[in-house]
Amino acid sequence: MTAKVVITGIGVATPNGLGVDDFWAATRIGKNAIGPVTRFDAAQYPSRLAGEIHSFTAEDHLPSRLIPQTDRMTRLALVAADCAFEDAGVKPGDIPEFDMGVVTASTSGGFEFGQNELKKLWSQGSQYVSAYQSFAWFYAVNSGQISIRNGMRGPSGVVVSDQAGGLDAIAQARRQIRKGSKLIFSGGFDASICPWGWVAQVAGGRMTTSDQPERAYLPFDADASGYVPGEGGALMILEDAEAARARGAANVYGEIAGYGATIDPKPGSGRESGLRRAIETALADAELAPGQIDVVFADAAGSPDLDRIEADALTAVFGPAGVPVTAPKTMTGRLYSGAAPVDVVSAVLAMREGLIPPTTNVTLAPEYDIDLVTGQARTASVRAALVIARGQGGFNSAVVVRAVD
Repeated sequence: MTAKVVITGIGVATPNGLGVDDFWAATRIGKNAIGPVTRFDAAQYPSRLAGEIHSFTAEDHLPSRLIPQTDRMTRLALVAADCAFEDAGVKPGDIPEFDMGVVTASTSGGFEFGQNELKKLWSQGSQYVSAYQSFAWFYAVNSGQISIRNGMRGPSGVVVSDQAGGLDAIAQARRQIRKGSKLIFSGGFDASICPWGWVAQVAGGRMTTSDQPERAYLPFDADASGYVPGEGGALMILEDAEAARARGAANVYGEIAGYGATIDPKPGSGRESGLRRAIETALADAELAPGQIDVVFADAAGSPDLDRIEADALTAVFGPAGVPVTAPKTMTGRLYSGAAPVDVVSAVLAMREGLIPPTTNVTLAPEYDIDLVTGQARTASVRAALVIARGQGGFNSAVVVRAVD
């Protein structure tokens, strides 16, 4: 029998909350955290809104030796890892070091750190560039720093598939648990709200140019004009269900029950997006019929063409308005590799409370035949949830999360 893999610990940091309690208190009521960029002067750019984390001071949580060698995203990830350990009731030394691993996702790596060091190179010379530049910018740095800090020497790695990466990393972690690892950290964090990261995102052509925080990021809305970027993410501790039960795990949030991933065909080919196939594969892996899914956490790109593809895929799988759909990321902006892990956290918290968080600020356009939860949260029995994520270049991923009795 294939082992069940469950979530036993959570660390989350988003623009609308640090830690599980703060995050869920804000998310369940639809608290908006999108506003003007403050981390740099964005006046000269066409896009000037972001979801920023304003209440985080790394020096309050991490030893001083780590500050000079880490980017903002890594500091957030390290603190989230500490929170996840505490939430799970596990200390790093409780489990043999080769039985613990880390699989994270990253979209941009340590962009802000890299930008600062390149600026020193151009303006002052190579002797002023930090030796930590050799790894602090790198996509795998979060996995590396978490494993070093916590003595985790088991199977580890990083997945780079833009926003789909957060789900791909969770699937890879599940695979390692099924191969015999005791505990795997998984999820994703990104924080590229800096000029270098901003230019790269503007070049992608998908960011909104709206300056109205509550009318900027509007997936499935007639006024949709692109997305608002954000920073943050979530890390989760995954364990074998039987092993978690045997050690008396205090929290068993839910099971990672199914996973599917595809890649879209070449643009202009006329072939169907692979999103529907990814959803159907995840459902089949979880051995669930579409009617057994209680809520979908949408990718919610915020661009009319991409929203249409997602809505069509949902209608094809679930039928017209066949399942409640929500996109709480409208409160925070799109967090890149951190977005889908945050949605997984929202899904298991929705199961715990029986409450589907809202898609804030959005009025569903009549051309989308989906049951979008807007305005305020909806009370519902949630036993199984589908989380969807898509990445630049055609990546499609879907994960089914199921309640554990």
